Amino acid sequence: MPRTKVRTFSATDRDMNMLEAVAKYHGFSKSATITSLIRKEFWRIFPAGTDKVKPDKGAKVEATGSKAVSRDEAAGRH
Repeated sequence: MPRTKVRTFSATDRDMNMLEAVAKYHGFSKSATITSLIRKEFWRIFPAGTDKVKPDKGAKVEATGSKAVSRDEAAGRH
């Protein structure tokens, strides 16, 4: 009897295959892969954090004008 796939989010079979490939490549679980990607995207968008999520103590955040940016953004790397 085939196992039933249970997902708590909406994803196509193709999306799941991509997630499984990325997770396998990095040696992570699918859950850890999703979490890692969310963290990476969060800090790319909000390098200075938000009201609810602050950068880790000692993290370097550079301000340029009125917008705080990461070192990569300040150096022109995205």
